[in-house]
Amino acid sequence: MAVRTPDPDPNERDEGLPDPLRGIGAPFGARGAFGPAVPNPGWLTDVELAEARRRMPILYVEAVPVRTDGMGAVTEVGILLRATPLGEMTRTIVSGRVRYGETVRDALFRHLENDLGPMAFPLLPASPTPFTIAEYFPIPGVSAFHDDRQHAVSLAFVVPVTGTCEPRQDALEVTWLSPGEAASDALAAEMEGGRGTLVRLALASVGALR
Repeated sequence: MAVRTPDPDPNERDEGLPDPLRGIGAPFGARGAFGPAVPNPGWLTDVELAEARRRMPILYVEAVPVRTDGMGAVTEVGILLRATPLGEMTRTIVSGRVRYGETVRDALFRHLENDLGPMAFPLLPASPTPFTIAEYFPIPGVSAFHDDRQHAVSLAFVVPVTGTCEPRQDALEVTWLSPGEAASDALAAEMEGGRGTLVRLALASVGALR
C-alpha cells in the first residue's frame, strides 16, 4: 500500500516562534513563485509542494512510540490507525516533514504532539540519533519503502512516551501492542508504504525482536 503521510495544514501557525524565513524573498517570502504565501511561510502551497516533490527528495522524521519498563526494555509499541484520502483504514507510525529552519529534534516533538496529543510526554534526548534512514521511492521495488507521490528520505527514531496518548488530527486511535504483535506479518500487511519493515527494524535496534 502506498504511503499516505498527511500533509500539514497550510493555515497552521506557530504563534510566538521566530520565523526563520522572515525577510527572505520568493518562493517563501511575501509572495511565492507560484502564488500567494500561506499564513505560515514554513509551509509550501499545494502547487509549490508538487513542484518540490517533482524536483528533489523531501526530508521526513518518523517515530515508533514505545512504552518501557523500569529497566528500559520495550514492553509495548504504539501503532496509529489513520484514514487515507481514499477512505481506506491503514496502520502507520508517527511521521511528518521537517520544516525549513527546524531542528530534527523539534520536528520530532511537533509530530509526536500532533499525532499523540500534548500529554504523551515523549522522552527525547538532546541529540536524537535515528536507528535507520528509510528511503521512500515513487517506483516500487527500489527499496523496502514506497511513496507514490515523491522521493522521501526519512530519519527514523524509537521514542519512549510516558504520558497519556490521545490521537489528534489525522490519527484516529493509537493501539498498544506487544513487540511480538508489532513485528507480526498480520500487522505488516495493514501498514502503509512498507512501514511494517520499519517497525521490525526499530524493535531490532532496541533488542526487542525475538
